[in-house]
Amino acid sequence: MEQAPGAENDRCSDGCGPLPECAPLAVPYVAFQQTYSKRYNRQEALNNGTLFPGLNLPFHLKPEAADVVNGPLAELQALEFVLVELGQYLDTHQSDQEAFALYQQYAAMEEEGRRQYEALHGPLRQTATASSENWTQWLKDPWPWNLAEGGKR
Repeated sequence: MEQAPGAENDRCSDGCGPLPECAPLAVPYVAFQQTYSKRYNRQEALNNGTLFPGLNLPFHLKPEAADVVNGPLAELQALEFVLVELGQYLDTHQSDQEAFALYQQYAAMEEEGRRQYEALHGPLRQTATASSENWTQWLKDPWPWNLAEGGKR
């Protein structure tokens, strides 16, 4: 059977072409996030990949998430994760004053935790040494993430 010129480009335009060329790979679904949603604590949030249990989709290979939060550096990561999650939530739920107060609380905790960690172990980010007279402190080994928990430079 002869095709009209350009027909090969229209092969999937009606969605009835041969598989797999015309079949969608997935149908995306994002649960609608309610205002004043329940929240995990920061360790559970980092372990589950979301702050909100209602958005915890069943893609895990095992029912219980591994405990990835252990030690001061992991605690900072958990705080930063929760700040990102709350910030994204607040982008779409500006009237949730409870979440905003929690965001401010976690931001203060993260700032204090970072200050304490850097006082003991050195800077975590290059920008932390920008105001320092000892710029080379950042370049000294080991890097903060290579330290054993509790270790010092």
